[in-house]
Amino acid sequence: MNSLAQTDSKAPNIKGLAGRLIAEGVLTSEQARDAQNDAKIMRVPLIRYLIDTLDVDSRELAEMASVEFGVPVFDLEAMNREMLPEPQIDTELMAKHHAVPLFRRGNRLFVAVSDPMNLGALDEFKFAAGINTDAVLVEDTALSKLLAELGEQSTGFDSDMASFSTDGEYDLEISDGPVEEDEENRDAADDTPIVRFVNKVLLDAIKQGASDIHFEPYEKDYRVRFRTDGILREVVKPPRNLAPRLAARLKVMCQMDISERRIPQDGRIQMKLSKNRAIDFRVNTLPTMYGEKIVLRILDPASAQLGIEALGYEEDQKALYLEALQKPQGMILVTGPTGSGKTVSLYTGLGILNEPERNISTAEDPVEINMAGINQVL
Repeated sequence: MNSLAQTDSKAPNIKGLAGRLIAEGVLTSEQARDAQNDAKIMRVPLIRYLIDTLDVDSRELAEMASVEFGVPVFDLEAMNREMLPEPQIDTELMAKHHAVPLFRRGNRLFVAVSDPMNLGALDEFKFAAGINTDAVLVEDTALSKLLAELGEQSTGFDSDMASFSTDGEYDLEISDGPVEEDEENRDAADDTPIVRFVNKVLLDAIKQGASDIHFEPYEKDYRVRFRTDGILREVVKPPRNLAPRLAARLKVMCQMDISERRIPQDGRIQMKLSKNRAIDFRVNTLPTMYGEKIVLRILDPASAQLGIEALGYEEDQKALYLEALQKPQGMILVTGPTGSGKTVSLYTGLGILNEPERNISTAEDPVEINMAGINQVL
């Protein structure tokens, strides 16, 4: 045992791992007290402080933690890396808490930690994964090595996403709703690779005239598709292990419950391109075998204000539609495949009828485009 001190017979009532280290003669009571205080000030786990600052042996710490907390030490080095589950927790959160999900049994996720008292990690992982968590004690050096390997796997795509920009022609702002945020924290969040990647996908879809965006997880890959002119086409294939991060970002944007993955949810996003133009997205999630499929319907209010001339109707079609709009009663039935222009046609008709002397109410489920001067009933 590489002890830093002899047993301190006058040790104060220090409990936990620090107390065990004093009892075993690894630290004096003064060293233990200072280590606890310094680790707290530096906001690092005590074990990390002991290894990095006081050069305490990692294996020795794991063995003492095992005795102190009554749990065995799990050998990470002997574990086949291919047996690790598909990541449910992003690498940033793992690095923050110095912990890694190892395996799942039933409704419990077992998380590798070098400090069994790292309750913050267990709580955050429980929230992110949506299931209960248990700690698995591992040696800190082996855990650091595994975290580095996982970080390298995601670095390539994170770097690609970090290079994405939203182009200078737009003054981009995502409106999440009425919730107020700290400006500094929001700016920091908007600088992350996942956030910028999602923003880039949404902007590309708008530029290319897409009507829908599909985010789709599968067993071994993940793809994003745009529907343009009624045809779906693949535009990008992010790494499969980013599926939870992409789903979480989209759900946060439209204020969905990010912990609910078992039932479909509906939401809405507004993207402000400039002071005078905003695009709405209707968002739907659908639980599948391999994660949540998320579809965004793009709703541009400006498209309903272009007038009937912009709809591409033949002259006889335009005449029939205008005639039907002027009748005092009746029904106009608009049918067609996705992206064929049904919504824009109906809202264009409402725009034609929307005059100060008329009282217009609609029954919509959901309301797709907000129109001033019309009572849109939810």
